[in-house]
Amino acid sequence: MFTDPQSITISGVAKSLVRVSSTGTSSVYRTADGLYELAISHTIAKGRVRTMAKLTAKAIVPDPLTSVNDYETFQTYLVTDRPEVGFSDATIDAQWAGLKTWLTTAINTKLYSLES
Repeated sequence: MFTDPQSITISGVAKSLVRVSSTGTSSVYRTADGLYELAISHTIAKGRVRTMAKLTAKAIVPDPLTSVNDYETFQTYLVTDRPEVGFSDATIDAQWAGLKTWLTTAINTKLYSLES
């Protein structure tokens, strides 16, 4: 189990997320103001393991048509899908490191612009 609280730095500001729920293979962490939530889960089925870390941000945004403020959310997921056996932790970590290195600001901007 991860330590409680978890910390995520966004735009240079550390966010402290405390555990708000936990089951055998998943946990949810949230900031005191409820604006950030981190969900971590693991699913094992048919010889495969799917691990997910999902960060959700919530903000009050104005509706441009009505000028009424409302809460909106956006989420960022990181998912690993692997067989239960056959790949070492080092191999999985090396692949993650490669993907994280590839995800530069220039690449992210292209992804946000729907390039593929």
